[in-house]
Amino acid sequence: MNITGKKLCVLGDSITQGAGLERGEDLFWKVLEQEQGLRQAVGYGIGGTRIARQKTEREDLSADSCFSCRYRLMEDDADIVLVFGGTNDYGHGDAPMGGMADRCEDTFYGACHCLLSGLLNKYPDAVILVATPLHRADEAALNPFTHLGLEDYVRALKQTAAYYSLPLLDFYSMSGIQPAHPACRERLCPDGIHPNARGHLLLAQRLAGFLRAL
Repeated sequence: MNITGKKLCVLGDSITQGAGLERGEDLFWKVLEQEQGLRQAVGYGIGGTRIARQKTEREDLSADSCFSCRYRLMEDDADIVLVFGGTNDYGHGDAPMGGMADRCEDTFYGACHCLLSGLLNKYPDAVILVATPLHRADEAALNPFTHLGLEDYVRALKQTAAYYSLPLLDFYSMSGIQPAHPACRERLCPDGIHPNARGHLLLAQRLAGFLRAL
């Protein structure tokens, strides 16, 4: 796929927002815009947000703005849409996992269906991509509400993306970022969750290569 002159919209969480970076221009989607000749790249990243709607309201209401609701607020003229989330559903989300038959925003599977189906309706001519969450330094722990691991959320994203036959960028398996490895953490992801500038550059390179191969 030739991405020169295309518009990219990225729906994400604190990684897409730029947590862990000193400069906004180091964001992976900004790097892609500059280095690959995109017409425009727009990030819709809100820290702490999850794909599914939660049972318990948080004090910071912006963190309850689930992906499956706020995709509707994105600009309508995107050529490429990237969904990059799920780590907060694992980390502190209280929505149950549910199953593939769900079509509601209150379970993780159901919210993935609502989100991807909604994006297909909103962007009938765009390329819609799904990216799995990155590895985390704390992923040996289970979600305190669902008692599930990060791999369970990765698996659900893969299944729902496959159901809609959408391209899946498996950052979990091939981003090159594994903060459980001390040297990798120091170089790419010092806080164990959010990539630094080097880590974002690596994500941009992985995303560019993936798009070119489509």
